[in-house]
Amino acid sequence: MINSLCYATSFVAKSCCIFISGVTEGWLPQHDLSVVEKNADPEQMLLFYLRKRLRLTGTKYGCGGGGCGACTVMISTYEPASKKIRHYSANACLLPICSLYGMAVTTVEGVGSTRTRIHPVQERLAKCHGSQCGFCTPGMVMSIYTLLRNHPEPTSEQMTAALAGNLCRCTGYRPILDACKTFCKDSVCCQSKANGRCCLDQEEDLFDREEKESVGLFSPDEFQPLDPTQEFIFPPELMRMAENQPKRTLVFHGERIMWISPVSLDELQDLKAAHPDAPLVVGNTGVGPDMKFRGVFHPIVIAPARIPDLNVVERMSDGLTIGAACSLSLMKDVLRNAVSELPEEKTKIFCAVLQQLRTLGGEQIRNVASLGGNIISRKSTSDLNPILAAGNCMLNLASQGGKRWIPLSDIFADGVGNNTIMPEEVLVSVRIPHSRKGEYISAFRQAPRRENALPIISAGMRVLFEEGTDKIKDLSIFYGGAASTTICAKQTCQTLIGRYWNEQMLDEASRLILNEIVLPDSAWDGKAEYKKTLIVSLFYKFFLEVLQSLKTMDPCHYPGIPMEYESILEDFQTKMPQSIQIYQNVELSQSPQDPVGRPIMHQSGIKHATGEAVYIDDIPSVDGELFLAVVTSSRAHAKIVSVDTSEALKEPGVFDVITANDVPATNEFHYSDDPEIIFARNKVICVGQIVCAVAADSYAHAKQAAAKVRIEYEALEPVILTIEDAIKHNSFFEPKRKLEHGNVDKAFETVDHILEGEIHIGGQEHFYMETQSVLAIPKGEDKEMDVYVSTQHPAFIQEMVAASLGVPANRIMCHVKRVGGAFGGKLLKAGLLASVASVAANKTNRAVRLILSRGDDMLITGGRHPFIGKYKVGFMKDGRIRTVDAKYYINGGCTPDESVLVAEVCLLKMDNAYKIPNLRCWAYACKTNLPSNTAFRGFGFPQSGLVTETWITEVAEKTGLSPEKVREINMYKEDEQTHFKQKLDPQNLIRCWNECMEKSAYYSRKTAIEEFNKQNYWKKKGIAIVPMKFPFGLGSRYLSQAAALVHIYTDGSVLLTHGGIELGQGIHTKMIQVASRELNIPMSYIHFCETSTTTVPNACASVGSAGTDVNGMAVKDACQTLLKRLQPIINKNPKGNWKDWIKEAFEQSVSLSATGYFRGYDANMDWEKGEGQPFTYFLYGTACSEVEINCLTGDHKNLRTDIVMDIGCSINPAVDIGQIEGAFVQGIGLYTMEELKYSPEGVLCTRGPDQYKIPAVCDIPEQFNVSLLSSSQNPYAIYSSKGLGEAGLFLGCSVFFALRDAITCVRNERGLKKTFALNSPLTAEQIRAACIDDFTKMMTNDESSSSIPWARMHET
Repeated sequence: MINSLCYATSFVAKSCCIFISGVTEGWLPQHDLSVVEKNADPEQMLLFYLRKRLRLTGTKYGCGGGGCGACTVMISTYEPASKKIRHYSANACLLPICSLYGMAVTTVEGVGSTRTRIHPVQERLAKCHGSQCGFCTPGMVMSIYTLLRNHPEPTSEQMTAALAGNLCRCTGYRPILDACKTFCKDSVCCQSKANGRCCLDQEEDLFDREEKESVGLFSPDEFQPLDPTQEFIFPPELMRMAENQPKRTLVFHGERIMWISPVSLDELQDLKAAHPDAPLVVGNTGVGPDMKFRGVFHPIVIAPARIPDLNVVERMSDGLTIGAACSLSLMKDVLRNAVSELPEEKTKIFCAVLQQLRTLGGEQIRNVASLGGNIISRKSTSDLNPILAAGNCMLNLASQGGKRWIPLSDIFADGVGNNTIMPEEVLVSVRIPHSRKGEYISAFRQAPRRENALPIISAGMRVLFEEGTDKIKDLSIFYGGAASTTICAKQTCQTLIGRYWNEQMLDEASRLILNEIVLPDSAWDGKAEYKKTLIVSLFYKFFLEVLQSLKTMDPCHYPGIPMEYESILEDFQTKMPQSIQIYQNVELSQSPQDPVGRPIMHQSGIKHATGEAVYIDDIPSVDGELFLAVVTSSRAHAKIVSVDTSEALKEPGVFDVITANDVPATNEFHYSDDPEIIFARNKVICVGQIVCAVAADSYAHAKQAAAKVRIEYEALEPVILTIEDAIKHNSFFEPKRKLEHGNVDKAFETVDHILEGEIHIGGQEHFYMETQSVLAIPKGEDKEMDVYVSTQHPAFIQEMVAASLGVPANRIMCHVKRVGGAFGGKLLKAGLLASVASVAANKTNRAVRLILSRGDDMLITGGRHPFIGKYKVGFMKDGRIRTVDAKYYINGGCTPDESVLVAEVCLLKMDNAYKIPNLRCWAYACKTNLPSNTAFRGFGFPQSGLVTETWITEVAEKTGLSPEKVREINMYKEDEQTHFKQKLDPQNLIRCWNECMEKSAYYSRKTAIEEFNKQNYWKKKGIAIVPMKFPFGLGSRYLSQAAALVHIYTDGSVLLTHGGIELGQGIHTKMIQVASRELNIPMSYIHFCETSTTTVPNACASVGSAGTDVNGMAVKDACQTLLKRLQPIINKNPKGNWKDWIKEAFEQSVSLSATGYFRGYDANMDWEKGEGQPFTYFLYGTACSEVEINCLTGDHKNLRTDIVMDIGCSINPAVDIGQIEGAFVQGIGLYTMEELKYSPEGVLCTRGPDQYKIPAVCDIPEQFNVSLLSSSQNPYAIYSSKGLGEAGLFLGCSVFFALRDAITCVRNERGLKKTFALNSPLTAEQIRAACIDDFTKMMTNDESSSSIPWARMHET
């Protein structure tokens, strides 16, 4: 043990001293608090310490692995030697509190609050409409705030880099970046010109708009200035402590782990000799996730960050020495300074390393992750190790036996991480040499997302030529991602020495590399072929880079590369997007006090930005509260033989284990033939099904005990995982649905052409930022229970909980203040999880909190349905489509959930914007052994609509017409009927199409793209314009009924409540706008508290974009009832004010409380006849998107998107435009990025932001324009508005088809057959495979190719 090292107690500190900004204690305002934690547990992360110990709940749990940025805080440290204070952002979920000794932590509460002052960052983010659900907002605030503390006038590049580690699922990032631009010194605001014209936009006609239209969603004049002198100072106590106290070894004992932080290298060497297996932890970005997610356990952890030798930065005559404990951010700064000061010839290795550091993780990760940790971990997915190895970097190792230097490449010499570093050795520093004359070095990576994503393949390559020649003297090629660690193509490099840098060498090298680097075909990610292609493609890019460099050195001897190849040498960069939003101004006659139609800030926007907005897990703990951790099935289909909880019950802090036997009443809910199940009893039907749950005194204890529950299974057959499996076994949920219109078979006999095809569309994870959350509190009498839950449907939660407990619904009070995102994912599953928590609360008679981890949430809850569409299309040679026969299969999972309804919507909306005279389509909901899939924004239309647009595009290819021409030919053009005989007027569809054509300058840009593609071989651009008809309606009247309750108090203030849920769509803000107009009072008089089953019973779910439509009608009804009662008093005293009238009404005993009610929209659908009126009205829209692809890697860049949407008369343009943009970016994710991967056993492998990539700042279009169609009326909804939350998602497929357009150009240029299939998501892997060339042909051992791409070099 550690005692063997004979520590003198006087030199060992056992208490952890930290300063926290933003603490509120009792009546005291927010202030700095010195925290001395005497029993600091090494397993306690800062996030949970802040939230549970200090009650600073502004810092959010989003993923627990440093991948989403919701928990971002600012860490400040003082360096006595330099007298400098360093501020940096970090993920609180990865920082052990033990690592923060002597540091200051600033949380969002410490930045500003409504109780003290609001900081400009918080104010601008809110007023620029940069929050919707608001859950990610505190993290955004902290990333921006930290940047401004270091750079009060940042560049736009610094700003986008600062946000690379933060994810948002709601906004689409544009309004967040708008707020950021107001701080940037190089900001060019589109609204700064007198004529309102964006100087960065070259299309004049985008702004040829009527005077009635507006482009400003916020007024910069309202912002308070940023004054850096007003920021909190670094705590003087910590300065004195750093300067005066001698550094002491820190030792912290937790329940299971000892943490030791030595202060000298000698001490560290002694520790490693005594504990050779103990890991060294600096930033905890490697060891932390391993222990948290992968079951790795280390009883002793050594933290060497305070040892001077490990923090050295030294410039040598032949290179740089950087300490192993130096952060990657510090390394980046050091290298950047060296590059700016040294001759270019010496800094080629530095530049290559900087290239990788630019996109490695987010700022929060780079700020704490250490250089040494990156090297020693030997992770396959390292961005740095390949380039450091190729660059001949040296490692300085130390142990009790002395010091030695070894080449970094040695630890990867045998390709599987040869253990040349002894367990007792410590990596002290890394020597990065200067590059030499005639030496060229490059680094490469390709990842699922350009920033903050682990690479699929990374590479480092270096060549040294004999002086004055292109003859290879030395060559190094290293790859990451190809094996279990970094791997060297050693034999290839040795063979090529002496070769000249020409096409013959390239051809030989490509074949040698492929033979030497052998990838396992059974990798879970299924990317073996793509990785092989990347391995040779990246070497080819290196080949081109070196050729071009040789030309620069000696243009007479080296011709370089053809001009059309040059663009491939430039990687895609993230730029600050430019945008414009156009909406209709309110009438001049409208009262200034009337807020309807104005861009009003989200009612909770400021509270989102200050962290004061309360979500379920922010509710203060209740005395005796228990935490719940669920135990889930590890088998897809099996009989439960036994459940052994004995070991779990022995764990510390465990209170009880809850099983199906503890459910007092209903455990299975039969909404259809197959039940929805709370706890599995006798068998499991998917991986992730809840078998039992452990209740303990902390989440950590509950989780540790849950891992000790042992379940014995007996396999059952069949195990059905895919749609193909379900078809094979005839496994479907009933009923199957069919729609038929016209005479399909006869029409096929008369058409000119017939095409048949199939498209596969992957599922999508909701990835709401707030995971499923429940707090169930027994009230102690009459079996009453308060249930606080993150849900879209409180009445349904109430019903399920009451049924499971066997009590009347009136005993269950369900409360929802706000939800941190839902997108359809918090309906039935939220009810099951609320029942789990409520059953536990009922059994233990304690309050029970169930907050799913991100991994458990993704494993348990399901998402958008994976989909296969099969189609047969008959069309004429002029592009007219005459007949379609289609079959749709959706993967419903193991229980019905909403799957049959989703299948029905697929059929009803499959026509999108097109009149199809003869149509037959079937929809099947497949029953499989996956977690049941559920509602998701768009509800089936994003899948069936993509199928339709796919065959539209294929018809264009077959006829030789352009896709936009085929779309125009077949679009609804006049008053017509849909395929289910509902009337529609497509006038606004045509208007959206024409306006988008005009505003996007489609045809002139298409011409420019064609010219670009002629001049660039390895990069291509594509453009697509896609129309949309989105029917609105919930299918039945009872599903769209709504109620509201409005109280007026004697001081004139108004309390408003209704049945809608605030999910981020701004419904409460809009309802206050409605009440303000109807009562003719300022919005400031009106307050919304919460949605609760105690105030509005039997409320329908907040789904289907209907929240504002139906609840707005109910609020209007209640307000009109009140106003009618007040009217006689107002008439008697017309010059009085609101407060006078209310006081008089009370004195006259006039009721100041009213309910409002809306019966719902009449709707019907007869599936037997295949006709009905299931929808109330239609939204229309068009999106035009332009992209650029890299044909060598499959990477792409979204260049520009223009959207025109018909949403009637917007109640709040800022909220509505934000909804359109957020939905569109979620659509980009669905169609191009988000990939769910399952193992052959049915286990979801993509269970967090590390493996599952949603769009980030780098993925939104560089130019993003949204225009609301003017002069649009809708007689069916409140104030002529339209429900629009879902519609914009489908328009994301314009990016999919722009990518297809670029790929088509590649294939045409290369003489490839025209017919090709693209599935969704259209990832880099698919793009690369579709851009067939000699490298892809090598994967299939196709030696017949005659058109070697590099052979074209001498043609120019």
